[in-house]
Amino acid sequence: MAFLSVIRRWALRDKISIREIARRTGLSRNTIRKYLRAGDVTPQFSIPDRPSKLDPFAEKLSGWLLREARKPRKQRKTVKLLYKDLAALGYGGSYERVAAFARSWRADRLRDEQSIGRGVFVPLAFAPGEAFQFDWSENWAVIGGVRTKLQVAHIKLAHSRAFLLRAYLLQTHEMLFDAHWHGFRVFGGVPGRGIYDNMKTAVDKVLVGKDRQVNLRFMAMASHYVFDPDFCNRAAGWEKGQVEKNVQDGRNQLWQTMPAFADLASLNIWLEENSVRLWHETPHGTLPGTIADIWEAEKEALMALPPAFDGFIEHGKRVSPTCLVTFERARYSVPASFANHPVSLRVYPEKIVIAAEGQILCEHDRVIERAHHALPRTVYDWRHYLTVIQRKPGALRNG
Repeated sequence: MAFLSVIRRWALRDKISIREIARRTGLSRNTIRKYLRAGDVTPQFSIPDRPSKLDPFAEKLSGWLLREARKPRKQRKTVKLLYKDLAALGYGGSYERVAAFARSWRADRLRDEQSIGRGVFVPLAFAPGEAFQFDWSENWAVIGGVRTKLQVAHIKLAHSRAFLLRAYLLQTHEMLFDAHWHGFRVFGGVPGRGIYDNMKTAVDKVLVGKDRQVNLRFMAMASHYVFDPDFCNRAAGWEKGQVEKNVQDGRNQLWQTMPAFADLASLNIWLEENSVRLWHETPHGTLPGTIADIWEAEKEALMALPPAFDGFIEHGKRVSPTCLVTFERARYSVPASFANHPVSLRVYPEKIVIAAEGQILCEHDRVIERAHHALPRTVYDWRHYLTVIQRKPGALRNG
C-alpha cells in the first residue's frame, strides 16, 4: 500500500517520468503504467487455493451442520462438539479452521434462503412506565431430590429492564395470572401496556394482521390490572427482544449456579431474591447507572398496585358416590352431603377450592403429577366422611 502511494505521488504530484520511476523501483514500465491506469489506491491480490486438512471432511461437516440446523435450538450441538467428533474421525487440524468453515456455511445458507434481512432490526425505546414484556421458557431444577422440568415465567419492564423469574410446573391460565401478580408486586406497580407473543393462554385465535381473538379470562385479568395487551406479529420475537434476551441471560446467570431446593416455593423465593440482586449488579446499558437505579425512577410512572386478581380457572364436576372429584389424575374428597351432586372446582396454582350452592365447601393442596408411570393420588379429609360413618359404622374396619 505504501509503495503504491509513493509511485502515485512521484508520477502525479512530482511529475517524474515513468522511466525514472522504473529505475528507482526496479519495476517494469508496463507494471507502473498498469498501476497508474487502474486508478486504484488499494492493490488487489489473488489468494491462491491451498489444500486444507479439513478438505477430506468438508462434506461430512456440511451434513452435520445441516442436521443440527434442523434440530430445536436447545438440542443443537456446538461447533466445539462437532470439532471433537471430527477429531475422533482423524481430523488433525485446528478448531479455528472448523469454526471458520461453520461461519461460512451458515452465511451461505442464509443467502440461499434469502433470510439475511431477518437479522436486521430497528432499535426500540420505551418511556418510563410505558410497557412490560412477558415470555415463557423451559428449565430444569432439582426439587425434593428429583430433577424436575419447569415452566419459567419471565416478566420485564421495558424502560428500566427490571425483571422477575418465577417457576411453575405447568404453563396454564392460573400460573399465568399468578406470575403477573408477583411481577407487579415486585415492580411496585403496573405499566400501561403488556407485550406478548401469541401464546395459547392469551390468544384463542390469530386473525388477519394485528387482530386477535383474545381469551376472555385473560382479558378479565388485563382489565383488573388496567393495562392494554399488545401481541407481536407471527415469528417476530424481536418485538419483545428484551425479554427474549432475558431468557438467555437467565440460563447463564441463575440456572447454571442454582442449588437444590426442598420445594417449589423455596425455589421461587431464591429466584426473586437473585433477580433483584442482579438489578443492582447489572448496568442498564443505554442509560447511566444500574437497572436498579433506573427502576427507582420508573416506579413513579407505574400505576398503583391493585388487589391481586382472583386468578382461578373454574371447572364443573360431579362428585362420585365415594365423595371424590377428579382433576388432572388426582382425586380430592368433598363433604359427604354433596355426593352425586354437581360442584364447582376452582383451580389455583397451589390449591384446589370446591364450591357449591354459593358457598366454599373445602380446600385442598393441589397435586400436580406429570409422571405418567406414577399411580394417581387421592387427597382425603377424614372429616368429610363423618356423616357416612354415623350411618355405616362397619366402614371403620376398612374405610
